[in-house]
Amino acid sequence: MKNLYDPIPAEEIAQRIDRLSPESAPGWGTMQAAQMLAHCSAFQDIPMGRSFPPRGLLGRFVGKFASPLFYNDKPLPLNMSTIPTIVIADERDFTAEKRGLLQKIAVLQSDGPEKCSVHPHPFFGRLTPEQWGKGLYKHLDHHLKQFGV
Repeated sequence: MKNLYDPIPAEEIAQRIDRLSPESAPGWGTMQAAQMLAHCSAFQDIPMGRSFPPRGLLGRFVGKFASPLFYNDKPLPLNMSTIPTIVIADERDFTAEKRGLLQKIAVLQSDGPEKCSVHPHPFFGRLTPEQWGKGLYKHLDHHLKQFGV
């Protein structure tokens, strides 16, 4: 599984983000491209130690057992539920969101796994930096595929 802490997969993701446009349409779901970028950016904030969403009750009971879904080689299910705090429903500026996400990927790269937050994923619980790196890649890959890039 590719890992966002590795430079080559991170560059691949950045190039795919660059191929998006404000007119890129989703193959599934209701988000527009700018909202997807904002959603992915908000998700990046958790392992970067910038956001601390609370653990949900269901996650406390089954999250540990389900956590391999986040970082294994199998694709994420379409229309999978998400963390309530990173649902983006308002209009967003595509250029600003794109720039912000690319900056966060660059910071994640420069900080490395050593600076990965120990705050648990709101559903899956505590993850190692390697698991976060794989999950971040998988999440971005999922949404970029959603928009055909």
